[in-house]
Amino acid sequence: MNEYWDTRYQAEGKIWGDSPSRTADYALKLFQANTVKSLLVPGSGYGRNTKLFSSSGISVTGVEISLAACGMALEFDPLTRVYQTSVLDMSRLSRKFNAVYCFNVLHLFREFDRKRFIRQCLDRTKNKGLMFFTVFSEKEPTYGKGASVEPDTFESKPGRPVHYFSDADLKAHFSMTTILETGLMEDEENHGEGPHTHILRYIYVRANDKSQ
Repeated sequence: MNEYWDTRYQAEGKIWGDSPSRTADYALKLFQANTVKSLLVPGSGYGRNTKLFSSSGISVTGVEISLAACGMALEFDPLTRVYQTSVLDMSRLSRKFNAVYCFNVLHLFREFDRKRFIRQCLDRTKNKGLMFFTVFSEKEPTYGKGASVEPDTFESKPGRPVHYFSDADLKAHFSMTTILETGLMEDEENHGEGPHTHILRYIYVRANDKSQ
């Protein structure tokens, strides 16, 4: 996966432009209402979403597997500290965070690694910390295209599985948390294939009391 993303960033630069996802705007409002001071962003890319949070006064830490994207982030969002490592092993991060924001990363893994990733995030949240994840929904036009590798998981491109979440499936992945809100949100993009709209699911949760 490292090679895939390095190749894309080197060839396409700021793939999704400078503006943050509208899901980041929504998450920021939720975090501000809960006085979030520190934020972990797994799969932080070149910083188009982290910059929204860091410029709003939140201390932001990113985790990004692509060395090329990390280099771009140093210039685009210098307020965010970025670690170049896999989101499946964030052991280099010694601190815990008030919240996690994760945009369109969870659906890039098969079931075992999806659960591993969520656990990595929970382990790095403070007591009753908040998490906001976005994922591809089963309403995406690409659903069902490519080789089926697991239930609702397809390789539209060789070696890159994509899992498509229903609401029930997404809730099941976060059953160890207190689910505060779920929903659908349209998110417009244009990265070389012309303008298009993704139909994303989001989930907003609170980590359960870790003293119990």
